[in-house]
Amino acid sequence: MADNQVNTQENSGLNTVWQIVGRFITAAIVLGITAFFTPGFTINSIWALALATIVLTAIDFLITKFTGLHASAFGKGFVGFVLAAVVLYVTQYFVAGYSISWIAAIIGALVYGVVDYFLPGDQTL
Repeated sequence: MADNQVNTQENSGLNTVWQIVGRFITAAIVLGITAFFTPGFTINSIWALALATIVLTAIDFLITKFTGLHASAFGKGFVGFVLAAVVLYVTQYFVAGYSISWIAAIIGALVYGVVDYFLPGDQTL
């Protein structure tokens, strides 16, 4: 009986790690597609993309933690859309090789929302 519980806990921990890795990869893909299709939005390297994904996730986590709002272009209506654009824009101050204009941030929030809608997984900006 005890061995079953240990194995279940180990599998649960492993599943959690793979879920986090999967969400990170999905977020990076969504961000890369968004940068590709948005004029005025550039990410210069795979490392900048990875770091931007981490920064975007951290900013979204902090905003959610303190305000309860998700920076999701479609999930929370107009407020989420504006928040997504602001988060995309602010990220350039933390990541070298990531640049975006205000107009591109607005368009990027829309593109991000559309791409995120069609890719599987529970992904937020």
